Amino acid sequence: MRECLIAGVCLMAGCHFPDDPDGTLDRVQNGRLRAGFSAREPWTRLADGKPAGPEARLVEDFATELNAQVDWVTGSETDLMTALERRDLDLVVGGFTKDTPWKDRVGLTEPYLELEVNGQTEKHIIAVAPGENRWLLRLEKFLTDKGARVRREVGR
Repeated sequence: MRECLIAGVCLMAGCHFPDDPDGTLDRVQNGRLRAGFSAREPWTRLADGKPAGPEARLVEDFATELNAQVDWVTGSETDLMTALERRDLDLVVGGFTKDTPWKDRVGLTEPYLELEVNGQTEKHIIAVAPGENRWLLRLEKFLTDKGARVRREVGR
């Protein structure tokens, strides 16, 4: 009953859930994806001065699917996550896991890959601008079948 009431209120209010308050998905499609990159082997690295590694390839493939170009910003985790929090970036990669200290300040995908490392489970995610729910869901849909490929690339 409660769910019906919530759905009815949303319909009457004309809400569009999920939504992107800043229109990230609409802006990136057929446009430019602003991606932050923090080097962390084996997930991300610089090769000939350009972002490389499995997570950099994920971003490039996602951009291709959206018919977008990637504008890479390389920096420290702190600088990139702060820029993401301000919405100056659309996503950030760098071998991050679900337990990142930034989890309360930025958006996180659901884990696209879980690995056992030294008896601990690492749940790998990509960080996104906070509150951009359509963007987050679109990225998660893309990541659904990519975990096995990344596992092969990092050799774990």
